[in-house]
Amino acid sequence: MHAAPSMTRRLAAEAIGTALLLAVVVGSGIMAERLAGGNAAIALIGNSIATGAGLIVLIHMFGPVSGAHFNPAVTIVMLLKRDIGAGPAAAYVAAQGVGAVAGVWIAHLMFAEPVLQRSAHLRDGWPQGLAEAVATLGLIGTIISTGRTRPGFTPVAVGLYITAAYWFTASTSFANPAVTIARALTDSFAGIAPASVPLFLAGQLAGALAGLFLFEWLYGDHAT
Repeated sequence: MHAAPSMTRRLAAEAIGTALLLAVVVGSGIMAERLAGGNAAIALIGNSIATGAGLIVLIHMFGPVSGAHFNPAVTIVMLLKRDIGAGPAAAYVAAQGVGAVAGVWIAHLMFAEPVLQRSAHLRDGWPQGLAEAVATLGLIGTIISTGRTRPGFTPVAVGLYITAAYWFTASTSFANPAVTIARALTDSFAGIAPASVPLFLAGQLAGALAGLFLFEWLYGDHAT
């Protein structure tokens, strides 16, 4: 029987996985915007497909090591479910934050963009906050429900959900505090102005908590 991965390896997996996720999100956004000829719909198609596909692969890659959270909202939910302790959860969130920023910078370097940027893409208004709450609720619901019924399908389910949520939410489904903060550091297609970040974070936290309580209640009697 294999020993559990060390905390060092788990944190490395969270940092590297989150970095690769942001490289996918921002890099595919830059590529899509360059190739779409000003057609935002075509650019979003490219960005969403790349993100969903990348998520499926990354969760399969790093899930056996760290659980592949890549997302402070997911880590907070796992903490409240007592699947992870407070100390490791705090370390996970720190690793995700470092990885997210590194991923943005890597994407900039790959596309010969200035490394240090600040987004000017305002995403303001309560509908955007509501969209983030809905997006994050759905993400947490996807993880909890498939984790109870078809755990092997969870990576695919998460990737498919995020691909869909790019299109049915007004915010294009960030659903991730680390991703949100890091995307404030890119003025590319995937960027979000720093002034818009607090609303997104509030929506994500509300959605994560609502998703936890709703889906734990729905699946409370379901045998694992």
